[in-house]
Amino acid sequence: MDIPPEQLADGMTLRLAEPADAPALAVAYMENRGPYEPYRPDSFFTAVGQRERLETQAREYAAGRVVPLLIASGGRIVGALTLSGVVLGPFRSASLGYWIAADRQGRGLATAGVGRVCRIARETVGLHRLEASTRLDNLASQRVLEKSGFEPIGMAPRYLHIGGEWRDHRLFQRILHDDDPTSAF
Repeated sequence: MDIPPEQLADGMTLRLAEPADAPALAVAYMENRGPYEPYRPDSFFTAVGQRERLETQAREYAAGRVVPLLIASGGRIVGALTLSGVVLGPFRSASLGYWIAADRQGRGLATAGVGRVCRIARETVGLHRLEASTRLDNLASQRVLEKSGFEPIGMAPRYLHIGGEWRDHRLFQRILHDDDPTSAF
């Protein structure tokens, strides 16, 4: 699956993540480390830890199970969007996760990135549906999803362990198309 880099606003580029991004990604995670994220060992925030993670993602991408994308400006990583748990066949679905650096939030970057990833999911990966979730109190992310065509589909109690507690999440989905998938099998 070929996903060429795409220009976003303000000189930002959406592109596939690669192991060479490890040092810049480690810096981005350190700069944006906060209380509302899953537990991660200290090694996660190092270039070595990110290289291992990116190498795993590269293998998963080659197998068609994940699409790891970064938003970069020059040599700085300012966000990431990931399609994970990609399932083809009659389901043709994946989960979308994303984050934007704190100093770049509120400028439409997440909405632009999510919109581009939805197009990639449909046109390049061949998916029918995407799902995403947010903490109940993450109204900004819920607005991004709703502006990007996602609809709320429910609430999942104690869905994800974040900040030391099992947190309830609001669930969303976006149907990308209703085309017959049989030609893709």
